[in-house]
Amino acid sequence: GDVQGMPCQAQAHPVLPGCQKAVSHGPPKAFPDHPCHPPHSLHRADHLAQRCRYSLYTSGPTLDMPVPSSFNDVGQDRQLRSFVGWVWYEREATLPQRWTQDLGTRVVLRIGSAHYYAIVWVNGVHVAEHEGGHLPFEADISKLVQSGPLASCRITVAINNTLTPHTLPPGTILHQTDTSKYPKGYFVQNINFDFFNYAGLHRPVLLYTTPATYIDDITVSTSVDQDTGLVDYQIFVEGGEHFQLEVRLLDEEGKAVAQGTGGRGQLHVPDAHLWWPYLMHEHPAYLYSLEVRLTAQTAAGSVSDFYTLPVGIRTVAVTEHQFLINGKPFYFHGVNKHEDADIRGKGFDWPLLVKDFNLLRWLGANAFRPYAEEVMQLCDRYGIVVIDESPGVVPAALPAHYGNVSLQHHLEVMEELVRRDKNHPAVVMWSVANEPASFLKPAGYYFKTLIAHTKALDPSRPVTFVTNSNYEADLGAPYVDVICVNSYYSWYHDYGHMEVIQLQLTTQFENWYRTYQKPIIQSEYGADTIAGFHQDPPLMFSEEYQKGLLEQYHLVLDQKRKEYVVGELIWNFADFMTNQSPQRVMGNKKGIFTRQRQPKGAAFLLRERYWKLANETRYPWSAVKSPCLENSPFTL
Repeated sequence: GDVQGMPCQAQAHPVLPGCQKAVSHGPPKAFPDHPCHPPHSLHRADHLAQRCRYSLYTSGPTLDMPVPSSFNDVGQDRQLRSFVGWVWYEREATLPQRWTQDLGTRVVLRIGSAHYYAIVWVNGVHVAEHEGGHLPFEADISKLVQSGPLASCRITVAINNTLTPHTLPPGTILHQTDTSKYPKGYFVQNINFDFFNYAGLHRPVLLYTTPATYIDDITVSTSVDQDTGLVDYQIFVEGGEHFQLEVRLLDEEGKAVAQGTGGRGQLHVPDAHLWWPYLMHEHPAYLYSLEVRLTAQTAAGSVSDFYTLPVGIRTVAVTEHQFLINGKPFYFHGVNKHEDADIRGKGFDWPLLVKDFNLLRWLGANAFRPYAEEVMQLCDRYGIVVIDESPGVVPAALPAHYGNVSLQHHLEVMEELVRRDKNHPAVVMWSVANEPASFLKPAGYYFKTLIAHTKALDPSRPVTFVTNSNYEADLGAPYVDVICVNSYYSWYHDYGHMEVIQLQLTTQFENWYRTYQKPIIQSEYGADTIAGFHQDPPLMFSEEYQKGLLEQYHLVLDQKRKEYVVGELIWNFADFMTNQSPQRVMGNKKGIFTRQRQPKGAAFLLRERYWKLANETRYPWSAVKSPCLENSPFTL
C-alpha cells in the first residue's frame, strides 16, 4: 500500500506538547487518579475528548514540535524539560483522493512509539489507546476518512509520561505536602532507573494503506539439515476468506531458490547461504527475501496485496557452557546502548543511527541490546547480534510491585515485542528485564511465568533477564537459559581499588556457574569517565581509570571464556542523559564514546580487544586481514 509520513504540532497543558506545537499553561499539576492506568484513562479519554472537537490552535498557544523526537530538549522552557503529565500532539494531513473515495482501500494510522500512555483521535473521534513507550501500535481509520467530504484528517495524540509502580519502566509520584518548603500541590516524578525519562513521539508516525483483504502478519522460523536450509512460514490474512497465497524465496541476486503456496509451509533451500554474525564469517549477514503475494476475490473484483520479508537462515542453541550460532561457538563482544542523543532525546534519527553502526563496525563489536525496529533491520543487514530486551528496567523494588497488574502488563509487552521482532535473524535471545529486584519472594513466580510465556510465544530462542542480584538470592535465575550478570567492581564499591577486581570477578563467575551450570555473559561493566580528564596513576573519572578497570576485567574474561563465559558487553556505548543528582555530571559518563560520538581512550583499547577476539573466533578459521572486511565500504 501507500505510505505517508507524519511530522507534527503540540501543546503542553498541566499536561501537553505535540507533533509540531506545544504549550504550557502554568506549572504542572498532578491528577488525583492514576493518569496511566487504562480503567482511569478510559474515563479520562471521554473527558479529554472534549479538547479534540476543535484544533489545538483554538485552545491556546502551541509550539512546533519535530516528530520523531522527545519534547524535552528542543525548547528553552525549563518547565517543559521536566514536564510530567499530558502533552498533546496534532497534525492535519491531506489524503490522496483514492484513499478517501475507494472503499476497498484500508487506511491505517501507525505510531512507532509514544512514551508512555497514549490516546489517539482522528477528526475528534477516539480510535486507539496504548500503554508502553517502546513499541508500535496502529488503528484502522478507514471509516473516518471515507465517510465525509473532507480530503484531510486531523490526527490528535495525547501522551502521558507519568510512571507508576505498574509501568515499564516503573516510577512513583512523590507529593510534597510541607507547605513551608514546597508550593501547594507540588509533586515530583521519582524513578529508580539511571536514564532520563524522555517523552513524546519517539519514532515515526505513518499513514499507510492496504487492500480490504490484506496480509496481516508473517511468522518465519529457520533450521538447517546438512547443507539444506529449511524456512518454515505461516501467513495470517485478515478481511476476507476467499484468497490465494503464493510464496517465493529469492537470494541476494534476486533469483528464486524456493517457492510454495498456501498460508503455511516449509521451503527447502539447497546449498543455503547461512546468516552469520559480523566478523564470524567472510560473508556475514546473508539475507534472502521472502515474497508473499495475496490474491483475493471480493464483490468489487480481484485485489492483491504484496509483502517482502528479509529472511536469514540460521540456528541458535545453548549448551551448559556455550552459545551456538549455526552450530559454532559464538562469543558476544559488544556494547550496551541507550536511545539517547543531544536535542533529540530518545527520538529516532537516521544519520545518528548510521553513525552509530559505523562506530560499532569500527569497534569490531558484534552484539548489543537495542530497542527501535529500524535498528533491528540494520542489525540483520550488518550481522550485529541482538539480545532483544523489554523496557522492564528495575521493574520492582517492593514485593507489591510484582503483583498481578504489573505481571499482566509485562506479559503483554513481551507479546508485542515478540510479534514485532520474531522474524529478525539478528535477534538471538529475548531478555525480559534488566536489574530487577529478583531476590524478593514474589520474583520467583513472576519470572517463571514471564519466561514460560515468552518461550511459548517463541520456542526457537533462549530467554534471559539481566541480573545484578546475588547468585544465592536470585529467584528468577533458575528459569533463564543464559545467565547475564551486571557488576561494577571498583566503581560503586571499593572506590579506586582496581586491585580487587580480578578476585571479585573470578568469584562472581565461579559462584554463578557452580550453582546453575549455564553459560554466562558479563552483560554490563564499566566506569564513568569525563573525556579529557587524565591522571596517572589512575584516579576515578579519568580516562586512565576507565582503561585500567576494563583491562582488569579482560584478564579474568580471557580465562573464563575458555570455560563457560560466552560474552562481554561494555556499559556503555556512549554517554547518556540521566536525572539530575550529585552522582551524575550532566548524565552518565560510562560511555566509551562521548554523547557526541567521539572516542575516549577506552574505545581504542576495546577496539584492539574486539578485533583480536574476532580473529580467534572466526569461521572458517581465517584471519581478518584488516580492521574491516575487504569488500566493505567501511575501510580505514
